[in-house]
Amino acid sequence: MLDNKTILITGGTGSFGKCFTEYVLMNYKPKKIIIYSRDEYKQFVMQNEFMELDKERKIRYFIGDVRDEARLRRAIKDVDYVIHAAALKQVPACEYNPDEAIKTNIHGAQNVINASLDSGCVKKVVALSTDKAVNPVNLYGGTKLVSDKLFIAANAYAGKKDINFSIVRYGNVAGSRGSIIPVFQNIIKNGGEELPITDYRMTRFWISLRQGVELVIKALEEASGGETFISKIPSFKVTDLAEAMCPGCQMPEIGIRPGEKLHEIMITTEDSATTYEYDKYFIVYPQTVWNQKQRINETGCKVKDGFAYSSDSNTEWLSVKQIRERLLEIGIGE
Repeated sequence: MLDNKTILITGGTGSFGKCFTEYVLMNYKPKKIIIYSRDEYKQFVMQNEFMELDKERKIRYFIGDVRDEARLRRAIKDVDYVIHAAALKQVPACEYNPDEAIKTNIHGAQNVINASLDSGCVKKVVALSTDKAVNPVNLYGGTKLVSDKLFIAANAYAGKKDINFSIVRYGNVAGSRGSIIPVFQNIIKNGGEELPITDYRMTRFWISLRQGVELVIKALEEASGGETFISKIPSFKVTDLAEAMCPGCQMPEIGIRPGEKLHEIMITTEDSATTYEYDKYFIVYPQTVWNQKQRINETGCKVKDGFAYSSDSNTEWLSVKQIRERLLEIGIGE
């Protein structure tokens, strides 16, 4: 599907962008992969990291900001697929700089939509979302909720153009900068014997970068417009994660932080009316149908009314032993 195609990744120097680029180069023969980001040093580092894998020089590094619609339009020329991963994601930073978060996460999303719609060449756009966009309690989640709505509604403006927009939603990736794992790892590395827990009841979903990339590939393959794809993944207790990383460590409860949730929610009961379950994922379909291209994949089955997908009510859980095994898979632990 991606053979001889040109793909643009906004925020392409991030963890997802690097993993997605590696995955595509190893499994497909793309015409070109455009890394669109605003940090020239990160592009320099990525270029060095991918020198051996990118012997055919398929990767292009394009400095630009999603806030700059004119620059986006230049970058999107002759692009087949757009993966929108650029965002301001740190919750405290977004709370302190709300106008900046809005410019990047909302205005930037609209710029990606406008540039893609007007390009005449883009066929599919997949935007990365977050559990924090579901029933948001902080500004970051609020901006991503608006972003999601913009991408879904963009299908209404596609008209007869051969283009559609979809969403991929997951929480913090295991081991990424946004997860608790590096925090615990740093404490242990510096000889700490206490791993602070904000709330003993806290639960999270476990998803790897590879799983996140595979879900985006699934969206590129299947999306007809307006879908939100969510992986079926296991949950874990944060206290079990601490025990897996530092057996016998003290776990003082320090209180939940502003803008933090006890549990990750991917699908609300309100979404159950248009949610279908498949073997390895869920799809929340849009409530509005704008054109004849939109369709429901009938290989799945509709969830029961009132269904919700939350890390605390999940049916699959990781034990301490299983967490330890998965930590080893991402290079953490002995």
